[in-house]
Amino acid sequence: QVQLVESGGGSVQAGDSLRLSCAASERTFRRLTMAWFRQAPGKEREFVAVNRYSNGSIDYADSVKGRFTFSRDNDKDTIYLQMNSLKPEDTAVYYCATGYPILSQLRVSTAYNYWGQGTQVTVSS
Repeated sequence: QVQLVESGGGSVQAGDSLRLSCAASERTFRRLTMAWFRQAPGKEREFVAVNRYSNGSIDYADSVKGRFTFSRDNDKDTIYLQMNSLKPEDTAVYYCATGYPILSQLRVSTAYNYWGQGTQVTVSS
């Protein structure tokens, strides 16, 4: 059982930055594929970014590419999502997730077994 705890959300103005953190309670953290998803009110949960442990690759949704940066600190069992140039359409609850997704399902929320509680990000114009 992996426990994930997010932090770092908040309310900001368009153009501002935030950094989200997600701490994992798992000694094999460095062997886990970790991902960020988000869910806006009335919408389905959508993929934001993923880091595959097997080769270290990072993939981003087109909507955040160039503005968001995924990083991980294996010594602290923590991943981060640096969000710059925030837009009102980035408003959502952000979740970190982990599990054992196959390559073709890295962007699919149902492929992940463990989820954090979510952290709210609100961007006003």
